[in-house]
Amino acid sequence: MGSDVLIIGAGSAGSVVARRLSADPSRRVTVLEAGERVTDPEMRRPELWPFIHHRSYDWDYRTTPQKGLAGRSLDWARGKGPGGSSLVHAMAHMRGCRADFDRWVVLTGDARWGWDALLPAFTRSETFSGGADAVHGDDGPLPVLLPGPELSSPLVQDYLAAWEALGVPRIPDHNGGEMLGATPNSLTIRDGERVTVSDVYLDPVLDRPNLTLLTGVDVHRLLIGGGRVTGVAVTRDGVDEVLEAGEVILCGGSIGDPLLLMRSGIGDPAVLAAAGVSTVLESAQVGKNLHDHLLGAGNLYASRIPVPPTRLQLSESMTYQSRHGLEQSAGAVDIVVGCVVGPSASEALADQAADVVPGEGYTLLFGVTNPTSRGSLAISGPSLADAPVIDPNYLDTEHDRAMFRLALERARLVGGSEGLSAWRDHEVLPGTAVQSDAEADAFIARAAITHHHPVGTLSMGSSDEAPVTPDLRFRGLDNLHVVDASVIPSITAGPVHAATIAIAESFAAEYTR
Repeated sequence: MGSDVLIIGAGSAGSVVARRLSADPSRRVTVLEAGERVTDPEMRRPELWPFIHHRSYDWDYRTTPQKGLAGRSLDWARGKGPGGSSLVHAMAHMRGCRADFDRWVVLTGDARWGWDALLPAFTRSETFSGGADAVHGDDGPLPVLLPGPELSSPLVQDYLAAWEALGVPRIPDHNGGEMLGATPNSLTIRDGERVTVSDVYLDPVLDRPNLTLLTGVDVHRLLIGGGRVTGVAVTRDGVDEVLEAGEVILCGGSIGDPLLLMRSGIGDPAVLAAAGVSTVLESAQVGKNLHDHLLGAGNLYASRIPVPPTRLQLSESMTYQSRHGLEQSAGAVDIVVGCVVGPSASEALADQAADVVPGEGYTLLFGVTNPTSRGSLAISGPSLADAPVIDPNYLDTEHDRAMFRLALERARLVGGSEGLSAWRDHEVLPGTAVQSDAEADAFIARAAITHHHPVGTLSMGSSDEAPVTPDLRFRGLDNLHVVDASVIPSITAGPVHAATIAIAESFAAEYTR
């Protein structure tokens, strides 16, 4: 079996690339996906997103014990099936701010990764509930809902008003280029249900005769020869075979892509040798630069009055802020405080939070938007069955620890403000005993959970050390591209899903030009 283009991964990026590249009927496109089609009705219910992890459509990874998190290991949910992690994510749609993409331009030396150059990719991807304007599109595949008061929780409406009373500017939404300010989250929800990227990008065009989606395919390794990928070793329907293509595009995500490359003998020779894999192509930074967002779960309050159930997806507003003051309205983002319509606490704090049940409490999440700590991932053996070694190295830098303390301080500021007095009975977590920096650090180490945004493991960059070039070609292999969150060199301030879609849209536009 041969194709002009072989896409590995039918997740968010893979769905975009498959749709755009197969629009040319002369180009044969095949998409390989490890998972099967997801039919679980609970996947569609936005408010259940935290509770559907660990199911058959979750790769269900786990980190190594983290020194910065009091020795805890975190579960890392990653979607498995058409739609990828849009099957399991929180549906929040934030592009990132101008300052985030300015960093991309510096690291790549390429203006195509700046805000202004990416804006057409963002607008092309969406149908925005507020209609088209200078920064929004209204005829793209992905529905983006900006909830109004008829959908937003009354708690969240008071939370936003409380920030405004404290001097935080109210902004229209998170996606206009500047993110500092208070606003509801934009969400990829339509008619009250989760929308996956496969739903709107890939599935509607599967009747194209030049497009083939194969599910349940185990991709073992890339076969390399003459500076090219000559084939892909897979197991399909229980049969081992080799698939060939003129071009191969990796869209397996920040974990799947580097693991596949390492199993194929591409990476740091020391890492490969330790896993029993011979080096085919040295690329020392494969699997490095791993970073992710953490959120403190959380600043928990018992409520004086009943908290009505969310009509959206529990986490209804993320308020992005500068370290330099509440009133800042432009520039880089340092921290975030989010309002959850219900009790939320890490597994390490579950006992302390046990008395606060849904309807009787709410949570302010808090975190660092641009962490400087960097980790890595590696294979532990040559087989798909060998568990990866995922070490995000969380909270390794003083910057991250200081910003996390500030985020907790800001959460408690709004949580204890007059604007939330009608809701607040008392603070349950961290509680009055946590006041000093050392006490805050100890609490954060136990409260922090992943925000599910791993990036950077195949970073694009201008340096020869970067695994991927600014035009998303893998260095050292003529016919291999990487198109997903793994190429993000420095994380955006908010959830990375919108930026991942824009990367795929930008790549496809250049590829088909």
